[in-house]
Amino acid sequence: MRRILGPVMQNAFVVSDLERAIGHWTQVMGVGPFFLFENIAFTEYFFRGRAVPPISLSIAIAYWGDLQIELIRQLDDSPSIYTEFAAAHGTGMHHMGVMSQALDADLAELARRGVQAVQQGSLPGMRFAYIATDHHPGGMIELIEATKGARALFERMREAAEFWDGRDPIRRVGS
Repeated sequence: MRRILGPVMQNAFVVSDLERAIGHWTQVMGVGPFFLFENIAFTEYFFRGRAVPPISLSIAIAYWGDLQIELIRQLDDSPSIYTEFAAAHGTGMHHMGVMSQALDADLAELARRGVQAVQQGSLPGMRFAYIATDHHPGGMIELIEATKGARALFERMREAAEFWDGRDPIRRVGS
């Protein structure tokens, strides 16, 4: 059978305390540095098929070899896949991310197979979509549009991890 989606490049976790989670990953697991994006400014945001006001969200991203670790902390209680997950499971692994070379085509193919996007949107230079594959906690898939800018940003983060000496575990982005 032909594989629809590319390989998993990200494991993402919903956390209740972002700095404490970063501390665990850097001090216990030796993963870092984490790039912290606070109060992310979405340009578009859709939840369960409807355009809704964007949620308030902060994330931290680091690399563990070639695997991206994303820590997610929603800062408000607006309806989202993160608040649904937190209500049902608390904290933990939420989704796996894959890069999509053709986001619209991938979403159309998945829709033909009965798999719908549950949350999607855009940030400057990148679109994303979470698809309903979460039949067990942590099983949701995020499609991340493989734009030139997104690939370059992720590569800079991966390179920072490759040569990280343990200092400056949190690198604030956009501050």
